[in-house]
Amino acid sequence: MLINELTKGIIKDNPLFVQLLGTCPSLATTSSLTNALGMGAAFTFVLIGSNIVISLIRKLIPDQVHIPCYIVVIASLVTVVEMIMNAYVPALYAALGVFVPLIVVNCIVLGRAEAFACKNGVVASILDAIGMGIGYTLALTIIASFRELLGSGKLLGHQILGAPFTPALIFILPAGAFITMGCVFAMVAYLRQRGAAHNG
Repeated sequence: MLINELTKGIIKDNPLFVQLLGTCPSLATTSSLTNALGMGAAFTFVLIGSNIVISLIRKLIPDQVHIPCYIVVIASLVTVVEMIMNAYVPALYAALGVFVPLIVVNCIVLGRAEAFACKNGVVASILDAIGMGIGYTLALTIIASFRELLGSGKLLGHQILGAPFTPALIFILPAGAFITMGCVFAMVAYLRQRGAAHNG
């Protein structure tokens, strides 16, 4: 049961590839692998923290104000993340820009608080958050790897593809995000259909 909570967010219910949630920051923060990993780490920290706190206080929150309470918890954790990133990785914080504070209203974080953490214990909520965080980070990493590699021939600043490879700069531009995500989503849908047909 607990293992299922951990793994479902990575593959079966991946928040980006399967549920198609959080696509806006995914488009904006996957121009490089560094940005994607940074966004994934910040998102996972907030998700784990919010699930823990909301699971602990779930019986104390009146039904009439549970959404505002969740947002206050999430906003507090996002503020902590912002301060840490600004202090220790200012370049990454500047590169991610407004998308770090926008974690407050990320539908994945709020959705897990509403659908899971407010109904389950702390351990299950932590595992759920870890699984969803890993799944989201993995999705960002895959998209960013394709975009950075095809757009610049590099990964994490290291030259991977040299001559005669010519970088296709469109992949590190916003249009490249749509193209890459469309291709990746189509591949994931195809693999899921094949898996369903094979199991059937």
